[in-house]
Amino acid sequence: MTIRVVLVDDQAMVRTGLRMVLAAEPDLEVVGEAADGADGRRVVAELRPDVVLMDVRMPGVDGLEAARRILAQQLPTRVVVLTTFDQDEYVAAALRAGVSGFLLKVAPPEDLVAAVRTVAAGQGLLDPAVTLRVIESFAAAPAPDPVRAGQLAQLTERETDVLELLATGLSNAEIAGRLYLGEATVKTHVSRVLLKLGLRDRVQAVAFAYESGLVTPGR
Repeated sequence: MTIRVVLVDDQAMVRTGLRMVLAAEPDLEVVGEAADGADGRRVVAELRPDVVLMDVRMPGVDGLEAARRILAQQLPTRVVVLTTFDQDEYVAAALRAGVSGFLLKVAPPEDLVAAVRTVAAGQGLLDPAVTLRVIESFAAAPAPDPVRAGQLAQLTERETDVLELLATGLSNAEIAGRLYLGEATVKTHVSRVLLKLGLRDRVQAVAFAYESGLVTPGR
């Protein structure tokens, strides 16, 4: 199955480079482009791609606001923020907007291709260069969100354990090792956590775990 991608970046040269990288893959197809967030939202609404690669800083409507507008339409589209800016505030804001991935533009082409495939498959993705800072950023939040904290009651004890370990950046295999479970069992627990909490992927689960107070600084 071909993964359909839309590129949203105000630099034509960047869009050209991204298109060349993705066009070299038989299962990826760039179906549209936009030079700003407002036009990007329109193109996505029209084409309904599988994945959007979205720059952050653009004139007019920036990438974060465009991502919010796109995701608010409940389209079957996942957004990956692709940027040269890796400050914590951009990462946290992007995750809160509901994006499924965050990748730096300095990442090698193979990482970009892998990111598109990963997100299209329904999984979240964070660039390894920013994962730790993302976790620390959420962990440093002034106070847990009481609404999110209340939602934790929906989870079983084992599901809560899995969410806590997931939030520290562990893979399913690593969680399985910690909890003495099979990897398939952990995958099932993760799926149930996402379903019960109304989360799209592991990336949003990380944000939820910190915002709810399940994981706190130094823990």
